Formats: sequence, structure tokens, C-alpha cells
Amino acid sequence: MTTLRRRVLIAVLAVAVPLAVPACGGGRDGDPGGTGAAPGKVKAFDINPVPRDRVKQGGTLHWGLTEFPTQWNLNHVDGYLAEVKKVIDALMPAAFRSDEKATPTPDTDYVLDARITATSPRQVVTYTLNRKARWSDGRPITWQDYEAQWKAMNGRDPDFHVMSTTGYQDIASVTRGKDDHEVLVTFQTPFSEWQSLFWPLYPRSTNATPDAFNTGWLNRIPVTAGPFRFQSFDQTAKTITLVRDERWWGGRAKLDKIIYRAMATDALVGAFTNGELDVFDVGTSAPDYARAKNAKGAVIRQAAGPDFRHLTFNAESPMLSDVRVRQAIVHGLDRDALTRSDLQGLGWSSIPLHNHFFMNTQVGYQDNAGDLGRYDPAKAERLLDAAGWHRASPTRRKDGKRLTLRFVIPSGLPLSKSEAELAQAMLRRIGVTVTVQSVPSDDFISKYVIPGNFDIAPFSYIGTPFPISSSYGTYADHTRGADGNMRWNANFGRSGSPQIDAAMRKASSDLNPVRARRDANEADKLIWREVNVLPLYQRPQNWGVKATLANIGAPGFYTLEYADIGYTQ
Repeated sequence: MTTLRRRVLIAVLAVAVPLAVPACGGGRDGDPGGTGAAPGKVKAFDINPVPRDRVKQGGTLHWGLTEFPTQWNLNHVDGYLAEVKKVIDALMPAAFRSDEKATPTPDTDYVLDARITATSPRQVVTYTLNRKARWSDGRPITWQDYEAQWKAMNGRDPDFHVMSTTGYQDIASVTRGKDDHEVLVTFQTPFSEWQSLFWPLYPRSTNATPDAFNTGWLNRIPVTAGPFRFQSFDQTAKTITLVRDERWWGGRAKLDKIIYRAMATDALVGAFTNGELDVFDVGTSAPDYARAKNAKGAVIRQAAGPDFRHLTFNAESPMLSDVRVRQAIVHGLDRDALTRSDLQGLGWSSIPLHNHFFMNTQVGYQDNAGDLGRYDPAKAERLLDAAGWHRASPTRRKDGKRLTLRFVIPSGLPLSKSEAELAQAMLRRIGVTVTVQSVPSDDFISKYVIPGNFDIAPFSYIGTPFPISSSYGTYADHTRGADGNMRWNANFGRSGSPQIDAAMRKASSDLNPVRARRDANEADKLIWREVNVLPLYQRPQNWGVKATLANIGAPGFYTLEYADIGYTQ
């Protein structure tokens, strides 16, 4: 499934208090997972955890991907992809890692300690770096790498095409502490979700200039610092090969090699059942789920994902530029029916999602959809009438134009095809014609979603333990580049407002966790009315995995330990 990644912890003085923790094992209203599933059915993660000493040394892991990315800078707007993350997580540093309950702690392979050391007159966070940590070019990882990433990501130079400036724009300075391995990060305004920063961290050489940031990772991975190192791309076979880095200072990687192979979504399950792949994300295709589940020597590992399926509406499309039309389309779509259709056959409860920030399984979740959460074709028709789109047969018209929407989907994904066809039938009832355009899956994000070459597009946002700060980029209003043109960065719906920006910033700067959750929900109410992203449901993670594999599967909020992945003895 083609997906994009999204990214809270609140700090009160020097004590970290979780703001967004999934209610796994103790959900809302007596539901252990918050999803309506039977008690004990929902898991926070499902990876077959096995101690390192019981994992075999050696072996190759064949990992299926849905696309062959070209941009490998995960902090770049074009590299902000789930498939990029699956590779980069094996190669690059991160200041923090998360457990299955979304609680972050310093990743001690890189950061021995990180904490708020001052709150007045300004918030200061001190990072103590692991002196053993080095880039693959031999240079130590120091405070200068943190400084360079802040300068690239803070939004002051719009020629850095960043996926989000959130958090980085709040920093006043990044300076050297008592030595090169202590980093002092001083914030000009309070930023409660500071643990979301420098995750991942890139070397200062590739953050030094806009050109290095934007093009230095195109079709190349020049520098790494993880348990694996980059070996090669094969453009013909669409493979990315990583090998164990023998200079890694942490626990030696169990696997000799990881080979990622990209192919059309509908081909992945065939390759898995034929034994060509050892692991892949099945997504929410019931036929693929059934085939993968019955594959010889394989299992399905399923967990509550920090992810959600949605439809994005392009507000710069001439047909959707009027918010009343976007709201009418929402009323004309039966989200319950779409959700049931997507999740049937997966052993997962089909509960629609009514929040852009918090998943059903997270503290802070509440229904903010209001009237827009109800399927109401009659209201949809009234809104279209008010917007000047008058009934004609079969399609509404205005100023001689027909109300026709282009629903763009990646090829080879039955789920998206089903969603498009259902939406087509639903919207036909209110006088809206939907044309379905299937495009190559490798092009779906880069050539259609990012440049705004669509009216409606279905995909999924992949969550992290920091849903508020990472969501800022998804819903933030446009900025102006040096050329004067509007830039939406990671806001693919191309709609926003100063009010939404202010509400999100209030949520991310409030050091009181109760108020921060309330502030986030106020921002969510505004986003609902704007109709940028229409949430459908919290996705289950379904991974097809060879049964003998350990420490890999559906991670939920858990950060996979790539060095520990391997085969059981």
C-alpha cells in the first residue's frame, strides 16, 4: 500500500509526561484496544520478540516494497515516504526510539541522555552523545550535525524543500556544550514535543546547502551510521541492497544482508507465497491477506497501527476550490460503507476515524467531525446548489462546466480501485461524476500527489509517537518561496488557514498535557471544516512474515531494532 509517513510528549520542567499514548491493554470505555475488537484481540505490536542470543547469526532477508523511491532524504518533502523509512531506519541515526506504548527514550547507540535542563528564561534541552557513534565516512557524530540539521529544517531558507519545519522553527540556537559530544538546544518559544526532533539525523555535509539537501540523496545513499550500510541499487530489478556494517559500534547485526525489492502491490503477495520474499506489508487487501495467511511456512503478524486511511482533496483543483463543494463531497460519501468494504475479511473491527491527530487507541481521541461525520446526501445536494452547481442529467453544471472529479489511484492496488468505484457510485447520486485514473504505483506520489495532479487521492498516513507536531506539515498553510510562488510542502490537500496554524502551534507549545490535548482537538475541528484530508479509519497493520523470523512484523508504535532481526535457531 502506498503510504506516507506522519509524525507527543509533553515535558513539565524536567519530567516527561506522555501526551499521546495508545490505550493498548487498557482502552477507552472498557475496550482494550479502543477499536471495538474483542478483549485480547488487539495487539500493540506483533513482531515475535526473541532475545538476541536466540537469533541465528547470518542469513539474508528479502523485504518487499510497493515502490522504488528516488529521494532518500527522509526529511525532504519528496522523501517523506513509508518505503523510504523502512530502508533508512536500518542506516541512519535517531535521537530517540519508541516502545510499543509510544513512549520514547533516547536511542543509546547515538544519544546516551537527553533532557530539559532549563525552562527559564528559555527552554533548553541537553543531549549527551555516544562518543562511539560515527558516520560511514569515519567522521564522528557531533553537535555540528545537530546544528546543521536545525539550520536546514527551520524554514528560514525556503530553498530547502523540507517535509516540515515543526519544532525546528522554534529553536533559537544549537550550540556546543562542554565538548563536541554535548549538544545544547535552546528554544525561542516552548516546544513540548521536542523528542520528535532529529529523528532521523542526517550528516552536516548533506544539510549544508539547499542543493546538498535537495539533490544529494537522489538515487544515492552517500553516508550512513547504522547496523547496516548501503551496498547497491539495481534499477532494473528494482532492488536496494544493504549489508552488515562491521564497523558498527552497537550490537552486531544478526543478518548478513537485507535486499529490498520493489514491485507492483498486486505482485507482492505472489512473490511472498512463492518464497521470493520473506516479509512485506500486506496492507488491508482481504484477498492478499488470505493468500499471505495461507502461504507455506508463513504467518500474518497483526497490530493496531498508528496509521490511518484517508482521502485527500485537492483544494487547488478548479472543481474543489470552493469549500462548500468539498463539504458536499464529504456528505455524499458513506464512510461507514467505505470502511466496511476496506476492512472486510481482515478480522478487524470497522470503526470510522473522526480525528486527524489522534487514533482511536490514543489518549486525547475525540470525535470532532460534527455534522461532517454524517452521511447526508440531501445536505450534499443543498450545499452544491448553494455553490452554484445546479442539477443536470447526469452531472451538475455551472457556467457551462460539468462537475467532474478525477479520482487518482495507484495501479495494482485492489483496495484503491474498490474505494474509487464505491465513491464513484455514491457521488453519482448527488450529481457528481467521478472518473477513475489508474497510474503507475511508482509515479503515484511523485508525479500525482506531490505536484497536485489529482482531485481526490486515497492513501495512508503512517504515524509515530508524535502525532501533533508531525501533523503540522500536513495541514499547515502555504508559504512563499524565493520565486514568489506558493509552496505547500507536505500539505497535499493544498488548503489551510492562519487560524489552523495558530491552533496547531498552541497545541505543540503548551507544556500542560491536558491543555495540549484540548488545543489539538480545537485545531482538529477547524481542519474538519476546511476539508483537506477526510479520515476513513485507523488501519490495522498486517505483515506477512516467514514464521522463522524474529523481531520483525507489525510494529505499531514500536521502533524496530534492525540489528536484532534474524532467524530463530
